[in-house]
Amino acid sequence: MVKPPVIVTRAEPGASETVARVREQGLSPILSPMLTLRPLNAVAPDLGGIYNLVFTSANGVRYFVDAVGGITEQVADVSAWCVGPATTAAAEDAGFQKIIAGDGNADDLARLILSSEDQVDGFLHVANDAAAGNLVATLKAAGRNARFLPLYETVPAQAFSEEASDALRSGEEAIVLIHSAKAATAFVDLAMGLASEAWTMIAISEAAAAPLKPLGASRIIAADRPNEDALVAALCEASKGL
Repeated sequence: MVKPPVIVTRAEPGASETVARVREQGLSPILSPMLTLRPLNAVAPDLGGIYNLVFTSANGVRYFVDAVGGITEQVADVSAWCVGPATTAAAEDAGFQKIIAGDGNADDLARLILSSEDQVDGFLHVANDAAAGNLVATLKAAGRNARFLPLYETVPAQAFSEEASDALRSGEEAIVLIHSAKAATAFVDLAMGLASEAWTMIAISEAAAAPLKPLGASRIIAADRPNEDALVAALCEASKGL
């Protein structure tokens, strides 16, 4: 029995990694990123008084390393707090020496930071421009010196890829992977009006699943944990019944 195609909506550079993992499961991926990453014209990061970098995505790590010109001696001595496995792997690959690995979302990471007694104050949350919010506010409310640095933005796609459009318009079963709430919103904007009753939507978190509800898809599934491993596990489980 032929399994339905799996539409990968993740932005590059991570999208290619997800496509490879889908293929490893014996499934057929179709790439159609819902977001494009674009660097902001920001000045070089001011690291004065900063002893902790907070990363809530692997892309934040990549853009920060590019912005500072690599892991300098000053940066190597800074603690890197990472939201989950993919972000931790990116920090390790970049050459950070002091990495504290989380396994949840931004709220979980804030709680991890506040629960740690062995730390020096001074936190910089590096992310995309839409991510400013609860994490820094939570740290500030607890008396920490924290600020936010947006180094890139995410731009919604204007159309599906041709192959994804054909699959979604066919009326046949399809699986769609969603990696963020913003990607979910972009997908819904493009998909409204299409027959979605045969689609299985698999989101990386409850927050990413929430914007999908207006679609009327047959199934909306949220991964058990907000990371790539849990998303792939949810995909494997969901595909068994298709």
